Amino acid sequence: MTILTENVNPNTENIDLESVINILTLMNNEDKKVASSVEKVLPQVADAVNAIVKAFQNNGRLAYFGSGTSGRIGILDASECPPTFSVDKNLVQAFIAGGNDAVVHAVEHAEDNLVFAQKDILTFNPQKNDVVVALSASGNPNYCLEVLRLAKDCGATTVAVSSNPDAKIKDIADIFINPLVGPEVIAGSSRLKSGTAQKLIVNMLTTASMIRIGKTYKNLMADVCVSNDKLYKRACHIIADITGVSLSNAESYLKKANNRVKTACVMILKDCSCEKADFLLNKHNGILRKVLQDNADE
Repeated sequence: MTILTENVNPNTENIDLESVINILTLMNNEDKKVASSVEKVLPQVADAVNAIVKAFQNNGRLAYFGSGTSGRIGILDASECPPTFSVDKNLVQAFIAGGNDAVVHAVEHAEDNLVFAQKDILTFNPQKNDVVVALSASGNPNYCLEVLRLAKDCGATTVAVSSNPDAKIKDIADIFINPLVGPEVIAGSSRLKSGTAQKLIVNMLTTASMIRIGKTYKNLMADVCVSNDKLYKRACHIIADITGVSLSNAESYLKKANNRVKTACVMILKDCSCEKADFLLNKHNGILRKVLQDNADE
């Protein structure tokens, strides 16, 4: 059976005869279809988010596995979680078939290498409270199939993301997310619409999960890791926005709170010590909104 992303797109079959602006217009028109394809699978994405939240709340982890473009997308998402949400680097992990070399160079036959899959799963060592996500446009690489089988054998929750409705990983995963983006602008070039759909979905998986475990306040990055000047200034602005104090006062409290935004906010709004603020945050599982709404803590 022909894989959907390998089909010839009738809208772009003469793209090689077009002007540059027309090529870009054709690509842009195809890209517009991606968000609507993701919209149709939001219930399945929600199922995956709920599983990830449950994992995080029970000392579990999330891991992405993929080859080529899919593997790189997983790595991109995982690498941004520690600075954005101040989580441990092991909470969200990512593996690409072929290892680190495959991040910048194509590793031939990596996607069907069972040894790579076995090695990566052994490194991650999935447990029953973990969630394993396989990313693949076609959904058929042996690497992803083996990863899901081994993760399932360990009791982990398994999720598969693919643009192919007939993907083999569909039959293994507990949750199958299948955005139907249609044939690519260039037949088989799944780094395009399929890759974009995967990027949108992994954005949702981690962002929504982090929101649910209290890593934001409203839509502010309340658990930002203050690791450089840009993020230091952002942290000060977030504290000022939440508490209404001046930027200079926000900076002062940020220092007292050892660069922890939520702790600083509680110190200001509850008029308490750093130790008391940490106690209140722990009491409410790190959710700042719950701390601020609990009048019993006054």
